[in-house]
Amino acid sequence: RHPLTECRMPAPLLLAALLSPAALLPRAAAPAGNALPAQRRARLPSMAAGGAADAADDEKLAKALKAMTGFANSYCKNTGTTYCSDPSIPAVVIKGLAEHKVVLGAPLCPCRHYEDKAAEAKDGYWNCPCVPMRERHECHCMLFLTEENEFAGDSQKLSVEEVESHTESMGSVL
Repeated sequence: RHPLTECRMPAPLLLAALLSPAALLPRAAAPAGNALPAQRRARLPSMAAGGAADAADDEKLAKALKAMTGFANSYCKNTGTTYCSDPSIPAVVIKGLAEHKVVLGAPLCPCRHYEDKAAEAKDGYWNCPCVPMRERHECHCMLFLTEENEFAGDSQKLSVEEVESHTESMGSVL
């Protein structure tokens, strides 16, 4: 049996907890729209200033989310893989990839812990699609699933709106 089938926590919450344990902590209020929490803004130099920089960086994230959603849809089609039957799983992963694209300049796998994310992004091994996915069709994130995978769904396409809908209440996965 797969560990996810033994867990009683809803899959989106489980993945969010795996990606960011802080996601399980209660929040006073979710940020409005695509606004990012202050600690996230501090990671990007232009975001620390606030105001107009926030809007510019929100625009960068929106653009990256659109690009990563398009990439993931194309990659599914080109490799004959599908998304997980629970669409919130690929949505969370795509959002993490988009955030890493903005912050690190590369779509570093958001499902792993790194001592030095910038060095890992530069190395490229875990940049999506990672080497294990390219070489053996093994996706640790459950983003690209082969038909043999018991969690594989039928869909090879998600819209940006679906990704946003499934991830709007969880804040940043970083």
